[in-house]
Formats: sequence, structure tokens, C-alpha cells
Amino acid sequence: RRYPTVELRAETFNGSTHVPIPSDSAFLKALLFELRLVDDHVFVEQRDTCTRINHSSVCSVATAAGELWPVLAFHKSGLIYACVPLVEGTLEPRPPLLTVSGLSQGLALLLGIMDYISPSRKNEAELNAKVGQLRNLLIQACPLGTPLNTNIRSLNSSFDDIQEMPADKDQPAWRSGTYKGKPQVNVCITEKVKCMQYDQRDVVDTWQVYGAVNCKCDIEGSAPNVTLSLTLPTNAPPLQDIVVHHCVTSVDPAMLVSTSAEPLHDSVYNGPYKFPFIPPSDSFSLCYYTSQVPVPPILGCYQLVEEGSQIKITVNLKLHESIKNSFEYCEARIPFFNRGPIAQLEYKVSYGQLDLSREKSLLVWVIGQKFPKSLEVSLTGTVSFGTAGKEHPTDYVCTGNTAYVKLYFRIPDFTLTGCYVDQHSVQLFVPGKPKITASRELISSDYYIWNSKAPAPMVYKPL
Repeated sequence: RRYPTVELRAETFNGSTHVPIPSDSAFLKALLFELRLVDDHVFVEQRDTCTRINHSSVCSVATAAGELWPVLAFHKSGLIYACVPLVEGTLEPRPPLLTVSGLSQGLALLLGIMDYISPSRKNEAELNAKVGQLRNLLIQACPLGTPLNTNIRSLNSSFDDIQEMPADKDQPAWRSGTYKGKPQVNVCITEKVKCMQYDQRDVVDTWQVYGAVNCKCDIEGSAPNVTLSLTLPTNAPPLQDIVVHHCVTSVDPAMLVSTSAEPLHDSVYNGPYKFPFIPPSDSFSLCYYTSQVPVPPILGCYQLVEEGSQIKITVNLKLHESIKNSFEYCEARIPFFNRGPIAQLEYKVSYGQLDLSREKSLLVWVIGQKFPKSLEVSLTGTVSFGTAGKEHPTDYVCTGNTAYVKLYFRIPDFTLTGCYVDQHSVQLFVPGKPKITASRELISSDYYIWNSKAPAPMVYKPL
């Protein structure tokens, strides 16, 4: 979808440096090339040089008229989601990404579209139908190029159902409906932890925590005011890289400039993290954040050694004592790439049970819902393989003894930062006693433990 009004504003802001958006086919061709989805086997210096390592989903697309920037694009489940946000200012020199408000608005809109489309991606007919409805939905979500409602699933897909503008002039555009009934607020903090562990002296292990606060507010009135506070335990690491939903009416500026790119120092904002807002009618993400926590929840060591036609594996896992020992699920998956099916397996586990996948190329160690009292579990085994077939997994990174264990777990009613919502701190300026429900969870995401007996891809290596 194109917005001539936005393109005209871009031309006005940028003047002689303005790069017009090319035709749809030319833009798609250039974007596929930039995302390395075509000609990825060919080295192109402009795209592939080491000086252009992209750490975000914001890229610069080469067009016949020049470099088009910023283009927000990512590739997910066989689909590309992309938009070109407006920069309300000069492009030379390029402004910092955090100062371009259109980027966060565009990302929210793309994530809303992805949330609407992705459940249907395996059913082609359903997917085509949803893509066909997108144009009508975008008329409501983003009528003149500025996103008003990024929750695409909450919108109506036919023109007949589109509501007229609300009669109440105080009602914000993102409150599309009205609620009648007892006021209630549901809040859920979801933290995801990413981890890379190497168990090697010259390589630093890395881990990152990403949090999202999801809300659903059923409240009467055209523009109800809600204030929600996030609380941290004493001496807990501060929240950083905070991004708030557009319905938040005001926050302390120091909260928004606290970034994990800078080392922690005394000026870091430590709270209180208060968010006054006028909620949309449907569920939404109030804010996102990161934090520099001191330890990963589970420390691991993986050793894989090849001895003739067999390989010997050893896996040791230890739950840190500060972590709640109560899982919804916890399992370690041990894949074997570029090898045949597992023909023979001898093993010993100190806790839990070991299962072999149907295609016989993956060991699944189900630890269960609790670690033992020692908080340590171990697995040792000897594996031999048959002849490799096309159906067995291959990997260009994991060759030879370069291999990993990947952990999957969820801990309900727990966050790694200790962050929680005090139900008594939720303020609703509405009549009646509201029902407040608050929950939290910690989920693993890309939690890898690499074989310490072989070289592994490094996230960080000291010079």
C-alpha cells in the first residue's frame, strides 16, 4: 500500500536528498537482493562487506535513484514484512534509529500484520483469503499513513462492518469499541531469555533478557485513564531499552533513554516504572524492555567426542539457586547433523528420561517440572549411526564435532529480572471496584550450549 501524502511529506522534509520509492516490482527486486534472498551465493561488496553488518531489521535498499533509507524489513516463516517509515527531518547525516518515531510505529504495524497472518500460513487458501482482506483492514488500521490501531486481528474485514467515527470527541482513535460490564484488567509479563554458552576459557558466554508487558483492559467509557507500575526487587538490575505503546500518555524521559548499549552506571534509571495510558479495546503490548541480569537460569556443559565410528556425549546442567524450581516443562534437545540415523544408543541419565525422535536424529532429554535437590542433572551416552539419507538434518555450521544442546523451558509465575506488577498499584479512574489479574512467566528462546570440545560460532571473542 502506498500513501501519496506520506511520500509528499518525505519529499518536503528531504529536499535534494529525497529518494523516491520505485515501482512495486523494482522495490521488491531490490529488497530481495538486500535481504540475501536472491543471489546469496554471489559476493557483492556493497551488500556483503564486513563493514555493513546489520544489527537490526532496518536496512538501506539500493534503487536506481539512490539509497532508500530507512527500510524496515524482516523475513518470517516464508513471508517478508516490510515498510518504509517517514523520517521527519533531514537524512544527511542519518539520524540515530531511536530518534525516528516512524520506525517503532512501522514495526508495531508489521508485527500486527504478522500476528494476523501467521496462524494461517500452513493453509494456502486461508492465507490467500487473509492477504486479500489486508487492504480493507489497512484502511482502518492506517488510513492516511499513520498507524492508529496496530492490532489487526481486532479489526473488521468487511467495509459493511466499519464503524462510523465515534460521536464522543474525547475518544481516542485506538479505542474502536465500547465495553459494558464490570471493569477488569489482565496483565501478563513475559520474559524470554536467549543464551550462548561455550564452557571455554577464551570465549565469553552471553545471555540476554527481553520482556513484554501484555494487557487487556475491559473498562467502560470513551477514554478511561489507567496507571500501571512495574516493580523490581531491591538491588535488581534496572530495565533498559524500554519501548512503550502509543497509547501511553506520559513517561519519565530518563526511562526511555536508559540503554543496554552503554555500561551500567549511576545515572541509569531505576524506576519507579509508571505507565499512565488510555487502553485500546483489545489486548496490546504496553511496553517492551531488556535487562542485564547477572547469571543465566541454567548453566550447562556439553562435550561431544568422536571415537572411531562412535561418538561419546556428556551433558551437565545446573539450575542456579536463585531460580524458581518449578517448570511447566523443561527439556534438552540434542540434534545430530550431517550423520545417518542413530543405530545404537547406550546412555545413563541421573534424572528425567531420554527419548529418541521418530526420524532417529534427535535425542530429547525430558527433565520435567523440577530439578532434583542438588539442582544438577547429567547425561552420558555413546551413539553410533547408520547410513545417512536425504531426510536426515544437515547444517553448514554444525559440521564435524561442532554441535549444540538446545534447552526449552517455561517457568510460570517467575521473571529473571524479578519484575512484577503490584496489583494494588494499578489505578483505574472509573466507578466500581475493578478486578485486577496479574501473571508472569519466563520462557527460553534460542538457548544454546555448544560442544566445548570443538570450535563454535562466536557471539563475542576478545581480541
